[in-house]
Amino acid sequence: MSSAALTHDLDILAIAAHRDDVEQTCGGALLKAAQRGQRTGILDLTQGELGTRGSAEDRAREADDAAKILGVVRRRALDIPDGRVENTWENRLKVATVIRETRPHVVILPYWKGRHPDHYTCSVLGYEACFLAGLAKIALSSQPSDSQEPSALTPHRPFKIVYATLYYDVRPTFVVDITNEFDRKFASIMAYKTQFSDQEAGKDLFPAHDEIRTRVEAMARYYGMLGGVTYAEPFLQKEVGLVDDLLAIPVKSI
Repeated sequence: MSSAALTHDLDILAIAAHRDDVEQTCGGALLKAAQRGQRTGILDLTQGELGTRGSAEDRAREADDAAKILGVVRRRALDIPDGRVENTWENRLKVATVIRETRPHVVILPYWKGRHPDHYTCSVLGYEACFLAGLAKIALSSQPSDSQEPSALTPHRPFKIVYATLYYDVRPTFVVDITNEFDRKFASIMAYKTQFSDQEAGKDLFPAHDEIRTRVEAMARYYGMLGGVTYAEPFLQKEVGLVDDLLAIPVKSI
């Protein structure tokens, strides 16, 4: 796993505002995909420099550790200012460049409503970047590296965009069963030692260490109950679902 430029086609790319958002909202789904042999990636829009706890450098190391736990093949953080994620043309092109570089089939975005402005702005910014990435007349080049010169990127638009809704109280369209993945998902969250250890900084905002698993497990059990499994993560899609066989629809009605 490398935190350098994201390269090669991905099956799933999760985009979030901050390091640790993906782990909390859809880490189990990414892990499950990786265990199926699918290529997964994470794009964090910010470095997390305004976080109450830890530094951007701390969070970079923790993000790499978490990505290894989840089986993510590529992870990268952009340089959009923490606390000031804005849906500008420049920022849309930054994300569109990564979309073209990685060519994901599915993109996971945060839900478009929420408490934190960075989260809901990331949702709209990410959607519009996915659209722009497919426009042939927008010229974008790959990021230069030590071994490669920048090269023109061909247009690409993801087939599917889904929204991770854990941060907002909205009924999901579907849930992903993460019963077998829950312990490793939780381990990926706990890789952020600066964020989730007992300390004076931010003690009124962050739950105590002993409460964290209880809270994470309670949410996973709630969404698991909706899907008839033990643990699950919630997602929403804007499109109408397509069913071919009525007898194959999971989750009983009565």
